Amino acid sequence: MAVLIVLRGNSGSGKTALSKRLQEALGPNTMRISHDTVRMEILNVRGEEGVRRSTPLLIELLRYGRAHSAVTILEGILPSSAYAPLFAAAADLFGAENLFAYYYDLPFAETLARHATKPNRADFGEAEMRRWWQGRDLVASLRETVFGPELSLEAAAAQVLRDVRGE
Repeated sequence: MAVLIVLRGNSGSGKTALSKRLQEALGPNTMRISHDTVRMEILNVRGEEGVRRSTPLLIELLRYGRAHSAVTILEGILPSSAYAPLFAAAADLFGAENLFAYYYDLPFAETLARHATKPNRADFGEAEMRRWWQGRDLVASLRETVFGPELSLEAAAAQVLRDVRGE
């Protein structure tokens, strides 16, 4: 049965790094969907238009992942209220037993510090990150495991891999 891993959190929290690490560890037949790539690069949209236009495509990509990949990883900020239809579709497609959801709940200062270590750190800064910031934003319909600031990338990856592999 196909598995879906959902990684959410504020900008700079570590979602993309974790998704790449998981894809590498899980190997071939692991599909990684980056919300930023879909919204900003493929569709070239921002804001509310980005939500409206990216949601149907993300759902189609989840369908494709379920049909053609052992594991699909969806990562992005993905605010809970804006993307409720996406989360409902994910649950319908994969079922609760095959959907593993994680939310990075970090203080703003920690996301800012993590952002400073990224290759794209010059693309945007503190002002933009404050504008995008949302406090703890869990999805009520998903059983999200919360990752705090004390969890390293390696520890987060190990936990997700244990969960997905049923260890």
